[in-house]
Amino acid sequence: MSPLRHLDSDDLPSVEELLRKHYKEMTPEDKQRVLARIREQVERRYHVTPELGDPPPLEGVEFVYGLNLSRCIGCRRCVHACVQENNQSRSPEIQYIRVLEMQKGSIDVETSDHHYDPTLVPNPDKYYMPVQCHQCSHPPCVKVCPVEATWQEPDGIVVIDYDWCIGCRYCEAACPYWARRFNFAEPHLPADELNPNMAYLSNRPRSKGVMEKCTFCLHRTRAGRMPACLEVCPTGSRKFGNVLDPDSEVHYILQHKRVYVLKQDVGTVSRFFYYFDERGSRYHEPTAPALAGDDA
Repeated sequence: MSPLRHLDSDDLPSVEELLRKHYKEMTPEDKQRVLARIREQVERRYHVTPELGDPPPLEGVEFVYGLNLSRCIGCRRCVHACVQENNQSRSPEIQYIRVLEMQKGSIDVETSDHHYDPTLVPNPDKYYMPVQCHQCSHPPCVKVCPVEATWQEPDGIVVIDYDWCIGCRYCEAACPYWARRFNFAEPHLPADELNPNMAYLSNRPRSKGVMEKCTFCLHRTRAGRMPACLEVCPTGSRKFGNVLDPDSEVHYILQHKRVYVLKQDVGTVSRFFYYFDERGSRYHEPTAPALAGDDA
């Protein structure tokens, strides 16, 4: 019993927390009480009043994400923008996005390197493949969760209820894209770095012993904004939108570009895909055929 001496009041769940319903079973009134409790916890811990909401999925929307491998330069700005936006732990730092440095001509991720640290990027002999949650249409992580703490929303986003998660890590083992993160230690997030714009199912502060992952920044995207990783990309490599909209950019890309799906053979039906430019990429392919008489 001696370890119990080191617990403080914040480590012990309240009666309300112990008896709360599953997210899908909560009434609007139940949700408002839960949101009020979380606001109080955030204010007490960080001395910041959060703008905490629970935006629902949008009607007639299915989000997909496209990434142009011809243009990504491996700068990792997306990685750090994601950390800041989603209130991820800074020490140890938890990152949802891994940028893999790949050998040109190869698609073997097992020989890639995501610890690369050159003076400058891009390396002319490499290309870069960012990997994050693929928001699968058939998510294996959802199938293996024994308590239904993770599920798929109607807009395609796979979410986690951090208060319902028991930390068994089955979802982490099932994910073929290594997209799940587990809080082995209490997340460290300085109060002056806290993003106060939060949603219940995305970027509210987490606790030790639970899983977390990319949610396509649902607190932003369900409000008509773009994911943070897309906004910070200096090369325009990232594209995001509603695939059900025939006029959307992602719909056009899927119809007209050379598309590659990572680990397509595992049958997850990914909503995160890669594509290539025919010409004009950072690999210095010609944008037009040379004409007779042109200077070399």
